[in-house]
Amino acid sequence: MNQLETLKQFTTVVADTGDFKQLAVFLPQDATTNPSLILKAVQKPDYAPLLQEVASQFRGRAIDEIVDRLLVRFGCEILSIIPGRVSTEVDARLSFDTEATVTRARRIIELYQAQGIHINRVLIKVAATWEGIAAAQRLEQEGIHTNLTLLFSFCQAVACGQAKVQLISPFVGRIYDWYKKSAAASWVETERAGANDPGVQSVTQIYNYYKKFGIATEVMGASFRNVGQITALAGCDLLTISPDLLAVLAASDQPLPKALGAEAAQSLDIGHVTLDEAQFRLALNDDAMATEKLAEGIRAFCVDAVKLEQLLLAA
Repeated sequence: MNQLETLKQFTTVVADTGDFKQLAVFLPQDATTNPSLILKAVQKPDYAPLLQEVASQFRGRAIDEIVDRLLVRFGCEILSIIPGRVSTEVDARLSFDTEATVTRARRIIELYQAQGIHINRVLIKVAATWEGIAAAQRLEQEGIHTNLTLLFSFCQAVACGQAKVQLISPFVGRIYDWYKKSAAASWVETERAGANDPGVQSVTQIYNYYKKFGIATEVMGASFRNVGQITALAGCDLLTISPDLLAVLAASDQPLPKALGAEAAQSLDIGHVTLDEAQFRLALNDDAMATEKLAEGIRAFCVDAVKLEQLLLAA
């Protein structure tokens, strides 16, 4: 078996793309999208007609509704190819507004249901701010499942577990980026690879904590920079991987051992943690990397959301 086939034996493989025509090549279980991926897709000739069609059909509606309809259209196309779930993101500009996030998530689900998609096949992606986690908790209580994204710290993971969200997406590559940039000339790639990669270490800590204490929230490593980060997390509940790295895995026949497992986590000496809002905010503030990357990620998604609106308005 190649590495991709081997990985699928211990981990649910998810494709991280808006380019749904690539999905049939790799046969992932699930797929994730975000505003940046959709923006990238609609600028390709293959997908420009889809954007034009949605813009024309709903011209005159509020732009936020047209955006959601475009996101759902992509999601429906993806779900026609994969057997599992698609993640669709709430506008990042609502990351600090619990009520608005809940309202937007409900509309996205209603749009999917109008297309005959069962609620269990959609995960609503929300930034893992305190307000986003609170929104996700409410949505889960309504039966709308969530994927908490832009997650860089243990405290975010703890709060998500407490809120009983369906799934979290800790960002391996962006954590790696921060530490590499911070270390500058002192960074030695070979010494910080595999299990020593700071992004891998973060996901491993979260995975072990969840399994130790029976927290049902799924852990899905995301944002990979290289195959070594993926193979070091083999055994994680899910891994969402770009088509480029899926192709690298599919082309390799190197052995791929399982790195993480729920059984091994049981024997670890880990303390249980609970966080209220003040404790969460202080812990996040104390983590310079997580604070910076969360803010940076929200800003970038906001910029791409505006660009997507402009393309729709111009179509």
